[in-house]
Amino acid sequence: MRVYNSKEWFTATVFFHRSDTFRKLYPFLILIALYSYGIAYWELEYLRLSEKSWIKNITIVHSLLGFVLSLLLVFRTNTAYDRWWEARKQWGTLTNVSRTLAYKLDSFLAEDDNVSRSFYRKSIPMYADTLFNFLRSTYTKFMLDEKEHPELRALDDKKHGPNQVAALIFRKTNQLYQENKISGEQFIILNKELESLTDVCGACERIKNTPIPLSYSSFIKKFVIAYSITLPVGYVFSMGYFVVAAVPFIFYVLASLELIGESIEEPFGVDTDDLPIDKIAANIEKHIKEVLQP
Repeated sequence: MRVYNSKEWFTATVFFHRSDTFRKLYPFLILIALYSYGIAYWELEYLRLSEKSWIKNITIVHSLLGFVLSLLLVFRTNTAYDRWWEARKQWGTLTNVSRTLAYKLDSFLAEDDNVSRSFYRKSIPMYADTLFNFLRSTYTKFMLDEKEHPELRALDDKKHGPNQVAALIFRKTNQLYQENKISGEQFIILNKELESLTDVCGACERIKNTPIPLSYSSFIKKFVIAYSITLPVGYVFSMGYFVVAAVPFIFYVLASLELIGESIEEPFGVDTDDLPIDKIAANIEKHIKEVLQP
């Protein structure tokens, strides 16, 4: 995710980074400009239609459809942003749950129980890191610190990584309860935080595995293209050859809104506007190690 100053107008208007919509739409803008020129030349020079031609009335249809198209694009971008913001809230929840679990364990565990503290210092950040890899669809082997943990060797990177880590944490917590290192009330308190980890994972999976319906996204793209390529037909009479510049600009505005929606509807990717879940996971690890001192 790119960090920027929202109050800086000059940079936002003149700087085009690699994923900017203008770079993606540039070939289409050229084609539409050439198409608009061809339509203008055909109507003005070849057919020599007058302003009384019925074709001029097509602009009325464009005015009506433009309002419908704007509503569709607004709904499209709002839906995509809701997915992006929901994903950010879930990772914010994961950060808070990890911190809460860490300082509760720091209070419950004995100060000389270095084995348990070392386990949680590794396993709690591992859950965030595993969820990050899982959402990015990359299965990686888990890295262990210098101290060996036999229970961590049971992890299978071909299975659901977050579930495995959550199961390890719960088994370790249950073992502490059975060994009377934590009380029943403390176990119930910790269990609530452990359940929250799985809730976050499930919410993120819901966002990742439920994209915008294909029929809806495809219809908007077809609508934008059909609306744009029919603009020169009617507006040539009032704008002349200026449609060569006006129509590509209108297409750029409409298509940019669709591209923005596409960019933010998948918040766990690697695009510029996607969430920096790798950095969030790294911050969780840093904060857990600060709380759970060995």
